[in-house]
Amino acid sequence: MSQQRIEVTLAGQKITLATSTEHEPLLRAACALVDEQIKMAINGGNRSIERASMMAAIKIAGDLIKAQSTETNTPVQNTSSNLNSEEVSRLHDEIRSLEEQVDVLMQTLSLPGSPRPIVP
Repeated sequence: MSQQRIEVTLAGQKITLATSTEHEPLLRAACALVDEQIKMAINGGNRSIERASMMAAIKIAGDLIKAQSTETNTPVQNTSSNLNSEEVSRLHDEIRSLEEQVDVLMQTLSLPGSPRPIVP
């Protein structure tokens, strides 16, 4: 699996991400979804990229939980109890990795002189 760099746009900011060739389509689709949700949050009144990004993450997570509960025919509140400890550990690792990526992006977006606030 060779790594490559791709450029995507999130909230009007171009960012470069590393991915494998086989995961590129999924990563691009995920970025497009996140970008769409951030734009919706901004259009809904959120004035900062940070807040819009958090709202987008919450919306996407809620959609995922709802979809998982529909697939397994379990109520939403019981979804987390259906995960085994190995899956929970894997998800925690994935969340940590995503948080690190967001931290790097937020530092980049917060550099003096970089485009930052989104003003209607």
